[in-house]
Amino acid sequence: MDTRAFKRSLHHSERYNRRGFGRAEEVAGSLEQAYQSALIATIREQGYELRHGRLTIKLAEAFGFCWGVERAVAMAYETRRHYPSERIWITNEIIHNPSVNDHLRQMNVQFIQVEEGVKDFSEVGTGDVVILPAFGATVQEMQLLNELGCHIVDTTCPWVSKVWNTVEKHKKQAFTSIIHGKVKHEETLATSSFAGTYLVVLDTAEAQMVCDYILGRGDRTAFMERFAKACSPGFDPERDLDRVGVANQTTMLKSETEDIGRMFERTMLARYGPTALNDHFLAFNTICDATQERQDAMFSLVDEPLDLLVVIGGYNSSNTTHLQEIAISRGIRSFHIDTPERIGPGNRIEHKPLGGELESVAPFLPEGPLKVGITSGASTPDRVVEDVIRHLMELCEP
Repeated sequence: MDTRAFKRSLHHSERYNRRGFGRAEEVAGSLEQAYQSALIATIREQGYELRHGRLTIKLAEAFGFCWGVERAVAMAYETRRHYPSERIWITNEIIHNPSVNDHLRQMNVQFIQVEEGVKDFSEVGTGDVVILPAFGATVQEMQLLNELGCHIVDTTCPWVSKVWNTVEKHKKQAFTSIIHGKVKHEETLATSSFAGTYLVVLDTAEAQMVCDYILGRGDRTAFMERFAKACSPGFDPERDLDRVGVANQTTMLKSETEDIGRMFERTMLARYGPTALNDHFLAFNTICDATQERQDAMFSLVDEPLDLLVVIGGYNSSNTTHLQEIAISRGIRSFHIDTPERIGPGNRIEHKPLGGELESVAPFLPEGPLKVGITSGASTPDRVVEDVIRHLMELCEP
């Protein structure tokens, strides 16, 4: 389908809203009470450091809610005010944070059920209000909701929309979109739905496999087995890797996306030469500023002499996971938790190791003077970070 034409048509519909409802002042108090923190504001003013007895807390200088997340959550609150009695649905979590999603459930906002990776829209009816989350929805979902006669509230982050525009440019020029992302992540699913021909690569190792194939060093059967669930229908590597453009899931590790872009540029240069490079390779900067800022701040934080590091964010939050990867790459003892309740009772923490399952560690905090680094993903409210700090302070009381 012509996704550009569909978007233009949808954006002109009276049942579509992506600007909010002018009720920002009405919901400001509720948002402040639920998500903001006076303690975190004070720590920021004190150079991102807090001392409490034997405990020193060092915050990353960029963490927590980004502008796109704040916008999405505020629009969801406004939607409930604007439609006080209508049924309201979200096609997925509004953002990847359990406390925020729980607040919306308490406001009688319902979530589309997912069974074995398939969303069930059967209970959604004409006149219902459906919120599209910050990381977007597939074009097929938008089309279905439009045909059902739903009121659509689109909170998609503009950075995500920028990536959609990029893959549409690839499609228009008959380039295959190489998408650096997690193939089952909602944002990547949405992005690929706007692309024409596409291939999703998770990391530099998978990107190298694709580059090797382009240079004639790959096996077709092995290639298709590896990428069978990560490519567009009918994908043919012999045909579809002749002209490629690079895009990304906005929450991926910035440095890795840049490396992948350079890998494909060098590969196309080696195969086709400098004069024909522009006919075979396209690159647009689709790295999210907020993701970049939080990753840069994390790299600065891990340069500090820390005893351990706590990363706060939803376990299905891609940008939070990449913050954890940075800590691990520096060999720092680190713990990824999704809620403050993971700390305690006693000197215990329940956390999720990278790529593993939940596990408990006790004792969690060592004796003596202690410096703990803290950061959080772009979907984590300051209030949650405050609660984690207070749990740590309690554990360090004599």
